[in-house]
Amino acid sequence: MNPTIHHDGPPRAGADDEAPYADALLRHASRGPVSFMVPGHGATGDGFAAGQAEFAGERALAVDVTQLLDGIDLGRDSPRERAHRMAAEAWGARRTWFLTNGSSQGNRLAALAVSQLGDGIVIQRSAHSSVVDGVILAGLRPAYALPGVDIRNGIAHGVTPASVAKAIADHPGPVTAVYIVSPSYFGAVADVPAIARLAHDAGAALIVDCAWGAHFGFHPDLPLSPVRQGADIVVMSTHKMTSSLHQSAVLHLGDTDLADTLEPALERAYRMTASTSESSLLIGSIDVARRDLQRGGPQVDDALRALAAARERVRAEQGISLIEDTFFSHPDIVDHDPLRMPIDVSGICADAHALRLTLARDFGIWVEMATRTTLVPLVGIGKRTSFDRLVDAVLQTREDAAPHEIGDPADLPSPGAARVSPRDAFYAPSEVVPHTEAVGRTSADALSAYPPGIPNILPGEEITRPAVDFLMQVARSPGGYVRGAVLPDVSRFRVIGKP
Repeated sequence: MNPTIHHDGPPRAGADDEAPYADALLRHASRGPVSFMVPGHGATGDGFAAGQAEFAGERALAVDVTQLLDGIDLGRDSPRERAHRMAAEAWGARRTWFLTNGSSQGNRLAALAVSQLGDGIVIQRSAHSSVVDGVILAGLRPAYALPGVDIRNGIAHGVTPASVAKAIADHPGPVTAVYIVSPSYFGAVADVPAIARLAHDAGAALIVDCAWGAHFGFHPDLPLSPVRQGADIVVMSTHKMTSSLHQSAVLHLGDTDLADTLEPALERAYRMTASTSESSLLIGSIDVARRDLQRGGPQVDDALRALAAARERVRAEQGISLIEDTFFSHPDIVDHDPLRMPIDVSGICADAHALRLTLARDFGIWVEMATRTTLVPLVGIGKRTSFDRLVDAVLQTREDAAPHEIGDPADLPSPGAARVSPRDAFYAPSEVVPHTEAVGRTSADALSAYPPGIPNILPGEEITRPAVDFLMQVARSPGGYVRGAVLPDVSRFRVIGKP
């Protein structure tokens, strides 16, 4: 087993009781301003906005204000500027941008920024679809590093330094950026420092999709943040595991040798991808989440103790087990997030997808996701949930569910040959054809089988018979889903039109 990497957390910024942007919004609202500006609700629940007040509350409307107000966004050393600066200090970044369109915005703007270094990029094959969007928008020419995959449980983990090195060596041109995911959806953490050194030795910037790890580095029992491990650009969804509102995120510029080059490129890409009507609610919630991360130690202690007790109970029960106990048999995993607890339920349940629905319908328990064998409950940092209630409900279903013998799963098909760039494929004239006519054609779409969520076909790649058979098999399986398919049964494919 590889050693767990822990640390003492980031230095506190000395203002963990201050959220300057959020505080400025509250001061503004307390004055009871009369607004003749957008938003149209006028920051009150009067008249036609009464429904909004009933839906979201008077306080939410009062702080939902337009941008570019004196004392909030405008002026020398404004609250908005201070909030950004305090976030950068808290996460250990050279500079931090607040995002109101999630990590998807961060992935797209990161791709646009690194395109100014060159068009060669190595991407973890199990990257989010927004990365493919960024590749298309920026005209990048990708090669792919294959992640480790637990086929039995339908889980894609991370990449090793060796797989990244191979992808760099195999790229037909110079590589100026490397993109990896850490942690994974299941909490597996990659060897970011080693991959950062490898990328920099190749003259490339390292981008880390840390969407699921905004809380990393804020407690000694959590993994270290990639921002402090040599990554040049780090994207984080602050809404996923911390307390900010849904759709909020941040992008960090690491304090690396490439920072001077990347900063203006990121600023230009941010302006291109950000709304000119950003939500003050989302921005304020990021500011509050940063403050609470810096002062949340005791609450995190409580959550981790409760999770540790739940883990011991799962280990003691028959028919269920912890996926994380297998993590360190995979060379791509060096640590894991203790706030996620994937549970293998195949010993008591024929289909974890069905069990997830049963938990919601019959027990009022909502679990983040499932594969055919595994439930993935997660806990936001500083939250304490009744894990006994979850485990009791899972075990109670044992009476109604036969144990499931996992058969030999189909092997993941190898990617087809790349015939044109993703950008050229996206913009080329296309047509939709039956699956029987798709083999040998060039895909105009990205298609990913869930689980495990690795793109099996990307725009510009040849569609192969093994890929078609695999995707159709997944679509027919209980809980199977193919993202990007023209039809749910994957009976038709969108391909580049014939000349």
